[in-house]
Amino acid sequence: MTDVTVVNIVTTALILAAKLAAPLLLTALAVGFVISLFQSVTQLQEQTLSFVPKTIACGIALVVCGKWMLHELTSFTTALYERIPQFVSGG
Repeated sequence: MTDVTVVNIVTTALILAAKLAAPLLLTALAVGFVISLFQSVTQLQEQTLSFVPKTIACGIALVVCGKWMLHELTSFTTALYERIPQFVSGG
């Protein structure tokens, strides 16, 4: 296994991690922005107010995107396992 192969695997894994984290992070960002805007308009400055809506929204995003996320992760793992003989033989 060459250093180019290792860099390729690590790059693919990092891109996959970013793709899998994106739905939850973007959901939390959007809900946090809406709650922050609501707090600014109403002048209600409670730090814990955004926790429950973010948790619920991230749970919903996980339910909606979970099947896709699992498919992506399974595909990556299967492709990596299929390449093990190639890694061992040095090809």
